[in-house]
Amino acid sequence: MELEKSKPVILTGDLNCAHQEIDIFNPAGNKRSAGFTIEERESFEKCYLSRGFVDTFRKQHPNVVGYTYWGYRHGGRKTNKGWLLDYFLVSDSIADKVYDSYILPDIAGSDHCPIGVVLKL
Repeated sequence: MELEKSKPVILTGDLNCAHQEIDIFNPAGNKRSAGFTIEERESFEKCYLSRGFVDTFRKQHPNVVGYTYWGYRHGGRKTNKGWLLDYFLVSDSIADKVYDSYILPDIAGSDHCPIGVVLKL
């Protein structure tokens, strides 16, 4: 990645892709759903993870089920039928400086919740 040559990179936001099966409530029933298609998941891997970015939440919490999005249509937040779509991705060169990466699911305000990352200097 070109920017990495001059400084480490932090990419954050709603990337609209649940890239692992643990990142979505019903993976088997959503294989063809936008945000979880095989093409999108492969693209996430190719464009971010294989280019030197690290998913900070998965690095810190590899087996934790945590969601950042719940659709309004079926009351997903109440039943915790969600998706992990929001990320802090960091350059591999600073991945070891990530002290924590977290999700704040109890803070409402939209169909997404806040996420955070703590870096140790």
